[in-house]
Amino acid sequence: MLSLEQLAGLLEQNRAAASAHVAEFSIGGKKFNFNSSPAIMGVVNLSADSWYRESVCLSAESAVARGRILAAQGAQIIDVGAESTLAHAARVGNAAQKCQLVPVIKDLHAEKILVSVETYSPAVTRASLEAGANVLNLTGTTASKEIFKMVAAHDAAVIICYVAGKNVREVGNFDLSADPIPMLREFFARQIELAQICGVEKIFIDPGLGFYYKNLQDSAVRVRHQINIFLNTFRLRELGFPVCHALPHAFEFFGDEVRCAEPFFAVLAALGKTDLFRTHEVPRIKAVLDTLKVF
Repeated sequence: MLSLEQLAGLLEQNRAAASAHVAEFSIGGKKFNFNSSPAIMGVVNLSADSWYRESVCLSAESAVARGRILAAQGAQIIDVGAESTLAHAARVGNAAQKCQLVPVIKDLHAEKILVSVETYSPAVTRASLEAGANVLNLTGTTASKEIFKMVAAHDAAVIICYVAGKNVREVGNFDLSADPIPMLREFFARQIELAQICGVEKIFIDPGLGFYYKNLQDSAVRVRHQINIFLNTFRLRELGFPVCHALPHAFEFFGDEVRCAEPFFAVLAALGKTDLFRTHEVPRIKAVLDTLKVF
C-alpha cells in the first residue's frame, strides 16, 4: 500500500529535483506555462484495433468531431494515431496511415486546434507535418535524426518517447530496476542532445509506460512500475524539459469501472509533477487537475 511515509522519503532523497523548472514554449501560437499549469492532450484513435473503444473513430468526420469535443472539454492538444500499439493489432502501412491522418489533421488545423500525431515513420511524419500537425509524438528510435530535422523545419514540437526497441511495435523488455530513473535520464539526455543538434527547440519527454512490454504483462508488476515512474517524474524534469505521460488503464483492477483508472493515475502523475497528461478521458482529468489546484 502506498503510504505518506513513502512519499515523504522520496521527496527527502530528491529535494533538489523537486524544485526543477522546465522549458516553456509556444506551440502553434499558443503559450504553455508548464511550471505553473499542466496541459492536457486528448486522444483520437483511427485504428479499429485500439482497445479504448470510446476513443476510436472510424471515419475522418467522426475523428474531427471527437477532436472538437475534446478541445471544448479542455484538451489543449489532440493526439491522433492510425496504428494501435497492441501486440496483436494489424500493422498499418505508411500509405494507409497517411490516407487516414491527413484529412483529420487538415480539418482540425483549419479550426485552429493543435494536433499531435503518434508515429515512428518518417514518411508519415513528413505528411503529417505538411498537413499542419503541431506536435510529433515519436514512438520509435531508428530514424530519430531524420525525423528531428523535419520537426525543426516545421517549427513543431516533439514528444520523445522512451522505447526499448526499434518502435512500440517491436519492443523487448522494460528495465525493471528498483530505480529506472538513471537509465531513463541517460536515454533522454542523448535524444535531447540529438534533437537540439537537429534544430528542435520544443521538446517533451515521455517515459513510455505502455502495456506492450513483454515483461509488463503481469498486472501487479505493471501497475507497481507505473506508480513508481509517476511519483518519480519530477526527477526527470531536471533535464530541463516538460514530461508527458500517457495515463494507463489497469483494467484488471478497475473492471467495469475502467474509465475511472486514468483519473486515479492522474493524481499520482500530478504529484510527480507531470507537465502534459495524455488521456482518453479529458473531462475527468480536467476535473482532477482543477480540484488539485484548489489546495
